[in-house]
Amino acid sequence: MKTFRHVRNYFHVPNPLTIKNSAGVLHLYAKSYYSLTEPQLDDHLSFEWCERAFPKLIKLTQLLNGFDLINGRLVNVHNKCVVADEFLMQNMHTFKSLGTAFLWCPSMQQTLCTAKTPSLCVNKPIYRKPIAVTSLKKVCDILEVSAQQRKLVRLAICPQVTQHQIWTAALEEILNQLKYEMGVKDYGCISKGNNMGQQIVINCLRFLDDAVSYDPDSTSWMRVAPKKVADSPPSAKWADLLEMFNDLTKILKNEQEFLFYVAKLETMKEGLFQIKDVLVDKNIGYKEARHQEHLVQKKLTKSLGHSSQCLFTLLLYYLYGDIRHIELDICCWFSADVGGNKFYLCVGKILTSDGEKMLRHALKQLDRALGVIKFVHEMAEMKEILEVQGHLWCIGSENRSLAYRGHKFFLHGINL
Repeated sequence: MKTFRHVRNYFHVPNPLTIKNSAGVLHLYAKSYYSLTEPQLDDHLSFEWCERAFPKLIKLTQLLNGFDLINGRLVNVHNKCVVADEFLMQNMHTFKSLGTAFLWCPSMQQTLCTAKTPSLCVNKPIYRKPIAVTSLKKVCDILEVSAQQRKLVRLAICPQVTQHQIWTAALEEILNQLKYEMGVKDYGCISKGNNMGQQIVINCLRFLDDAVSYDPDSTSWMRVAPKKVADSPPSAKWADLLEMFNDLTKILKNEQEFLFYVAKLETMKEGLFQIKDVLVDKNIGYKEARHQEHLVQKKLTKSLGHSSQCLFTLLLYYLYGDIRHIELDICCWFSADVGGNKFYLCVGKILTSDGEKMLRHALKQLDRALGVIKFVHEMAEMKEILEVQGHLWCIGSENRSLAYRGHKFFLHGINL
């Protein structure tokens, strides 16, 4: 197995200039002397095209061994390092696109579904290119949920995921992850701008601490109303947090390694804007505080629609306690029998290695995808029987089946 340095030499690429911290964000800057042009792909790929594409796919696998795209960023899965390298990022996108297209070669068709008599369902959508599932609308599109059913789905999901404790916990998760990464980036050299950003993150977390007015596990009669103080400061509002988010995004918008968090902050600003006039104060008494918390849920439920990424982030946190993107390389429908009502939904990822850490990372992401899809399918009360499967492909792998949290997964080797 070639090391990262050996593979770079193979492609005549200079060594990286700097690596700031092996436990955090790496800064690699390289000039590419190797140009890989992806062929134009048709619906029916010829064997000749596959013969030309396969060696290129092997070279990309060697170059990118152990790397994957997570939240739109290139990450070394083995040590969780985020890598800022334009050369590798471009080649990763080529690898994903080329690998996904390769799955439609005749020799690979049988790996797309493990049903005894699988057949592509021509009446359902097939995503042959990498996609990011970022909204409830995207899930409903995959499931072909009708307009009437989508309304039912939203009405069923919104009250659950917009609960005050879910809302505040999701915001805290984003800010805590950002705080950690900012601390890693600034190890040894804190710039003025980043120091200001860190202070804003800390103030945001303090604000959220005040937003949790009482311990939800204690009974109401035990909660003594606070004493009124004549010179107490005016009650805060969610508009204050919205303002801090605006300042934070302005500071970080030019920082490449924080673009994922900038996007998440922008996403959550949609919800903050809707509740900006709601009070946040531990000193207003239990009943009033509970009323304000109820207003948060009521306003978010009313305003966040199917296409809202804010709503989808809350759904992910509600189901998994996580706010990361769901990224798929392929999504296909198969029918078990012609004219029947049982369908297989296969989602998959193409991997650069089949090591234990890479497989665990891929299984977790596909499991989240399948879990969200099944959850929405149940909420839509659809009549068709749905079976979901996760598929993984990697050059040189042996075909085998895996089980993870009640879902079926299949690992396939990519070959001619």
